Amino acid sequence: MAAKTQKLSLKREVGLIGAISFIAGTMMGSGIFMSPQSVLVNIGSPGASLVIWAACGLLATLGSLCYAELGTVISESGAEYIYILRIFGQVVAFMFVFSFVIVMRPASATGIALSFAEYAVAPFYHDCTPPELVVKCVAAAGILVLAIVNSMNVRLAMFIQVFSMVIKLVALGVIIIGGVVLLFKGNTDNFEDSFKGTNVEISSIGISLYQGLWSYDGWNTLNYVTEELKRPEVNLPRAVIIAIPMVTILYLLVNVSYLAAMTPRELMSSNAVAVTWGNKVLGSWGWVMSIAAALSAFGSLNGTFFSGGRVCFVAAREGHMPDILSMAHVNRLTPSPALIFTTAISLLVLIPGDFQSIVNFFSFTAWFFYAITLSGLLYLKIKKPELPRPYRVPIVIPILVIIAAILLVLAPIIDNPAIEYLYVTLFIFSGVLFYVPFIHFKLCPGLLEKVTVFLQLFLEVAPADKNL
Repeated sequence: MAAKTQKLSLKREVGLIGAISFIAGTMMGSGIFMSPQSVLVNIGSPGASLVIWAACGLLATLGSLCYAELGTVISESGAEYIYILRIFGQVVAFMFVFSFVIVMRPASATGIALSFAEYAVAPFYHDCTPPELVVKCVAAAGILVLAIVNSMNVRLAMFIQVFSMVIKLVALGVIIIGGVVLLFKGNTDNFEDSFKGTNVEISSIGISLYQGLWSYDGWNTLNYVTEELKRPEVNLPRAVIIAIPMVTILYLLVNVSYLAAMTPRELMSSNAVAVTWGNKVLGSWGWVMSIAAALSAFGSLNGTFFSGGRVCFVAAREGHMPDILSMAHVNRLTPSPALIFTTAISLLVLIPGDFQSIVNFFSFTAWFFYAITLSGLLYLKIKKPELPRPYRVPIVIPILVIIAAILLVLAPIIDNPAIEYLYVTLFIFSGVLFYVPFIHFKLCPGLLEKVTVFLQLFLEVAPADKNL
């Protein structure tokens, strides 16, 4: 009698609290501690910077509501990748996963890791900028530690996510309370004539939105792990509606606190704005903010790894990546090969990495594919209204977000075209050059099969089924 092949599947271990923690915990990472000065530099005035932060929160909320409907119609993990695959087909889905694996997820992980490292080493370099080599070594260490954690145990990764979210809420609470105290003491000078000097060039607004939206990155985290979410048709929209407005309000209050403690010039010149705030408001206890910000970024990096590894995993399961990446550890039930692969690419991106460039290129690529994904939702609403939808959004919401996404992609290149954005665009479309020989015609299958068998035995992994 033929032996029956036993397949594995990832467990549904993420409940509503864990879901909220994943969204809020991934969002509240490096951005709110690193991006305020960049937003202010580009937009030019305190009042306009607060408008940018509110607009970013509104856009993230509307986008996540659209994704909540997509996640209940197509209840598979993988977010943009799986939605594009099911709606637009193989070629466009491969273009996405090619860009995601090489640019988007490594750029996101690397940017957050650099933020973690900046804050982790800040207490040791009081009056000077930390050496770049030290920052990058600490960032690499953070990436490796979290790759190991996520490969070992889903529950441990969940614990880190929930614990770091508590730390973040405490840290942001301290900043907000400190800001309220300063405002009551009369520190309101920076809010007088607060729109003076606003830069209204389209490219400046676009870059400001990029920097602000970086802080909201993670609004779509749950859609990457739908198959590991308990009752996704209920918990996905609930978690989104709770988490993102909460984060938006916190971000606005934190920015008000920063402006109550620092002049716009001080804020713009700061490398680590939370540390500068801590030194001015908390005095000798300022180092506490550095530790809190580092732990916050660490938690955000953890959420990025948890969700990012799942995209490689799902893409491999659909035949768009090597088979080994679609396998899970036979005992731990974690997609460890996909996590190892994601880690390796992130470490390579870290070598030449520059925080501001990473943020801009990530945002440009991400919003290009967000526009495509939401066009898919629009298509499903118009052409396939009969599909079961446990959760619906009014059709005007995806239309508004698609318009915003198109403007975000075009804004940085309208006033001030930069050759780098052309390179990124060419890279996105170059995915087709890899798709034709390696996916469509399946070149070198024998070699890949031998490598897969070796790695499967070495890593103790087996094919995993969909968890629907």
